[in-house]
Amino acid sequence: MLELVKAGGWPMIPLLLLTVAALAIILERFWTLRRKTVLPPGLGDEVRAWAARGNLDPTHIDSLRRTSPLGSLLAAALDVRNRPRDQIRERIEDVGRHLVHRMEKFLNTLGTIAAAGPLLGLFGTVVGMIQMFITISDGSIGDVNELAGGIGKALICTATGMIVAIPALMFHRYFRGRIAGYIVEMEHEAIQLLDTLDAPRASAPTASGARGITPPVPGI
Repeated sequence: MLELVKAGGWPMIPLLLLTVAALAIILERFWTLRRKTVLPPGLGDEVRAWAARGNLDPTHIDSLRRTSPLGSLLAAALDVRNRPRDQIRERIEDVGRHLVHRMEKFLNTLGTIAAAGPLLGLFGTVVGMIQMFITISDGSIGDVNELAGGIGKALICTATGMIVAIPALMFHRYFRGRIAGYIVEMEHEAIQLLDTLDAPRASAPTASGARGITPPVPGI
């Protein structure tokens, strides 16, 4: 392995740095985007039970906000639970955008690595070929086998760039898909919480004359 790095020359240094960065991002995102961390099991049912009992003091809501991204989204809905449903949905959407941005942390960097890897590899190959042809122009063509070996060494950078880029691209797409799935489930939990909050309002007695019904006039 060390021989391949030496054969690739100095352009292998940024490629190795990209490899380390990509590996660190992949491991960090795997740890951060664990399902039990983003969507703790049973949290939605527990919050809906709180809402049904009216046990929604600020301490509970602040504690919920710190548990997970799902907890943050449900706490945002509970903060404005007394407002109309459309305003609660707007708050959920606003908080959801912030949560997506937080969960996509480092993914732009991973995508950049996936795009830059092949380009750096190609750059290293071009540098190696230029150096080889400069050497040839200074002397004779030399042995054909030696020339083929030089070309092979120059192509090491291209191969390394692809080795870095392909996994980075695959995990970038994978994490984006996982986050999209989490967002769908979080929205579903938020809608169920909205339905729970609306239930007491729907069961409240309707005032006389509401919904266009005119109360009867005595004596008529």
